[in-house]
Amino acid sequence: MYNKDFVRKPVAKRDYETRRPPEKEMIFGIHAVIEAIDAGKTLDKILIRRDMTSDLGKQLLKRLMGTMTPVQKVPVEKLNQYTDKNHQGVIAFLSPIDFYKIEDLVPSLFENGRNPLLMVLDGVTDVRNFGAIARTCACAGADALIIGTRGSVAINGDAVKTSAGALHSLPVCKVDNMQNALQFLRESGLNIVAATEHATDDYTDVDMSQPLAILMGSEEKGIYEENLQQTTHQVRIPMVGPIESLNVSVAAGIMLYEAVRQRAHS
Repeated sequence: MYNKDFVRKPVAKRDYETRRPPEKEMIFGIHAVIEAIDAGKTLDKILIRRDMTSDLGKQLLKRLMGTMTPVQKVPVEKLNQYTDKNHQGVIAFLSPIDFYKIEDLVPSLFENGRNPLLMVLDGVTDVRNFGAIARTCACAGADALIIGTRGSVAINGDAVKTSAGALHSLPVCKVDNMQNALQFLRESGLNIVAATEHATDDYTDVDMSQPLAILMGSEEKGIYEENLQQTTHQVRIPMVGPIESLNVSVAAGIMLYEAVRQRAHS
């Protein structure tokens, strides 16, 4: 209900500005970024000035082809929010963890006699939710966490801290195309169970004791329709109170521990 006595205070301009990560988490300049790539540094993402047309900029883009590093073309004002240094139109963000290829990870799980339990996040961008989910995955014995290279959370020092260090031991896979990744998981023998409020079956009614990938979407947009089409089951977590949905990290924990419960009794 609107309260006429409530007056929203003006927000200072600095509150709208991009939060600057520590400089040790960033690399500035085209030459420096190219050297980092050649040295095998794991990069979370790269921001490139939108109107960059230099030969050196083209050389950088060529080096990035075939890598898992997402590239975003942004206005120079966006780059200036991150640093006052001469960034030459390029800023790279170092990842505190290495990433795994899903094509290598899944077969190795089967080869090592594992009954795979994976968590797949579709469009989760909040670092606190991501860190909490990673921590729960580690506690529940999940084998890996899968995210997209675009439209997903930035994995930085904050993410590692929020995960209580779980991201240092939990394998994380980045995939360019989530739909193709889900299809690969299904063809590899995994059931893909999506948690969505639009489902009719309760989460306890589906078999999670078999090789499993749990698919969770963002709180704002849910799971994209094309990704839902790749699932083998869609389930809901019953809501009996006045609030219609759970925080995604809480919902992910409920799904994970239902899998743990079922596997303990299978």
